[in-house]
Amino acid sequence: MPVENERTRFLKMTGSGNDFIVLDNRAQGISPEQGRELARLACRRKLSVGADGLILIENDPEVDFRWRFFNADGSEAEMCGNGARCAARFAHIKGIVAKSRMSFRTLAGIIEAEIKEPRVKIRMTPPHGLEPDLNVEAEQRSFRLHFINTGVPHVVCFLENDRALEEMNVFHWGRLLRHHRRFQPAGSNVNFALVEDANHMAIRTYERGVEDETLACGTGSIASALVAAAKGMVQSPVEVRTRSGETLTIYFDNPSTGAAAEFSQVYLEGDAKVVYEAELWKETLRE
Repeated sequence: MPVENERTRFLKMTGSGNDFIVLDNRAQGISPEQGRELARLACRRKLSVGADGLILIENDPEVDFRWRFFNADGSEAEMCGNGARCAARFAHIKGIVAKSRMSFRTLAGIIEAEIKEPRVKIRMTPPHGLEPDLNVEAEQRSFRLHFINTGVPHVVCFLENDRALEEMNVFHWGRLLRHHRRFQPAGSNVNFALVEDANHMAIRTYERGVEDETLACGTGSIASALVAAAKGMVQSPVEVRTRSGETLTIYFDNPSTGAAAEFSQVYLEGDAKVVYEAELWKETLRE
């Protein structure tokens, strides 16, 4: 069993529709391997708590804390924007970090956060690897995709109108593009995005590791906004409407457009809400 105690205290949190199990691992000593198994079992909907991911808060000698983030399938992810906002607020609520500004370590690098109760604003690690205008085929359908890594890999597909966004079969096409040979071996998250005006967008995202459409994706919202900015379609700040109906705000400096666009000072802001606090019983971690 990944949890030694019969019951483990946790918070269920949501960041604009992305939901997470968050627990303090500073003293419990849950190993990475145990964390993967705990995520896989506890994130099952209807059979256990149910969530898009598991966040473990741990000690770090140089910054306020570090996290380990596991997707619902047990894979460990470098970064999750909505999860990072929830982790920061968890640390503040639990007194792990008393101040409203903090920094913590992820596999993608150091993240800075500011608590605004219940909103949280985080400074992201610099995005990289921009590749615009990739022509990709899946099941004899052509897609023009734009790749960027915002802590984790993302591709963005722009759609023309609300109807196209609403009718897109995100699960089917997202799954195919996520596993497309062009993005192997790591695979990619897939965003279908609509630019409404220079400061407003809407997106739907298929998330790697969850292996389904999610109600929101922070790094996907950032990726969509940055790619749109690189193509001269939007400017900072960008309000991104997620599938949950909640809005994430993306801030950035972009001195240029085109394939050579470089972004700095990238921030993500949105709500990070506590759903409930409870004890996870070990008996729900059996298959």
